[in-house]
Amino acid sequence: MPQPTPPSHAAAGRADYSVFVGTRPVTDQQRVDPDALAAWLAAHVEGFAGPLTLEQFAGGQSNPTFKLITPSRAYVMRAKPGPAARLLPSAHAIEREYRVMHALRDTGVPVARMLALCEDESVIGRAFYVMEFVAGRVLWDQSLPDMTRDERAAIYDEMNRVIAALHTVDPSTIGLADYGKSGNYFARQINRWSRQYQASETEPIDAMQRLIEWLPRHIPQDPHDSAARVSIVHGDYRLDNLIFHPREPRVLAVLDWELSTLGDPLADFAYHCMAWHVDPAQFRGIAGLDWPALGIPDEARYVERYCARTGDEIRGDWNFYLAYNMFRIAAILQGIMKRVVDGTAASAQALDAGRRARPMAELAWRYAQKVR
Repeated sequence: MPQPTPPSHAAAGRADYSVFVGTRPVTDQQRVDPDALAAWLAAHVEGFAGPLTLEQFAGGQSNPTFKLITPSRAYVMRAKPGPAARLLPSAHAIEREYRVMHALRDTGVPVARMLALCEDESVIGRAFYVMEFVAGRVLWDQSLPDMTRDERAAIYDEMNRVIAALHTVDPSTIGLADYGKSGNYFARQINRWSRQYQASETEPIDAMQRLIEWLPRHIPQDPHDSAARVSIVHGDYRLDNLIFHPREPRVLAVLDWELSTLGDPLADFAYHCMAWHVDPAQFRGIAGLDWPALGIPDEARYVERYCARTGDEIRGDWNFYLAYNMFRIAAILQGIMKRVVDGTAASAQALDAGRRARPMAELAWRYAQKVR
């Protein structure tokens, strides 16, 4: 989602910012037995040889991610939260992440190579998977400081190419025909995020109540229409969920498939395009910037390029897609605020994110009112 921009990320927009930056010692809550893990890896990952050292990536993913270091190479392990965590039944489904990335390995969608999945929680206390460690850049600031106009244009075109490639993969040809429910995508998603918001409300947000009533009545087309295209949707496709080549404007891997499913590709693409509509002072966006001077395409050109690549077209009013995604983000931010109030997410960053639920909901309602 369009993350609030914490002060600690002030230098992260530099073009040389690497995915390697930001590891720390493994926290007590996420600690695992390195000997047990190394023994399992030796039996299940070809070429693995210890000794093994673990570090934890400092990012705020709900599924903790670790760097596994050996004398000859590094790996990445993504796991469910530690054994003490209380998990929702459908949350933290790392098995789904493994499945979708493994299925996409021979398509035009760049993903890290999956090496092994362990669903036996007796090994380290929770399920996990291991993938290759991809060397490259993670770019946090969407204005791409320290780049030239041509470099920015190339980065944005590559982002567009990759999401178009994802949305043109036929799920059935790579074994993902059952990766999500069929039909009623918007209705199901609106219901899901409405319930999540209502379960985590800490104070009334009038705009959210209006959206909960308005959105189901303004879905762009009949959700039962067989002509509606269904694709693999990432759910959180944004600049800082991509690893770029160290020097070239080329995506080497798309990260964080936690929210992926089958659904409407235009919903997924509109989420990505929210960057053109959110204030960079509040979120990682590019609204209000001088796009021509920066070499960044305007949204209309960006959408046109995506449609040319996918053969798709915008169905209904684009403002609905934006309002829907802003509503979804507001519900997620409200969930963070609920955890702050409950004392399970007390960090300053969490509080800052939670406070942005209201302005995001109000922005969503303004876009809803633009729908004809």
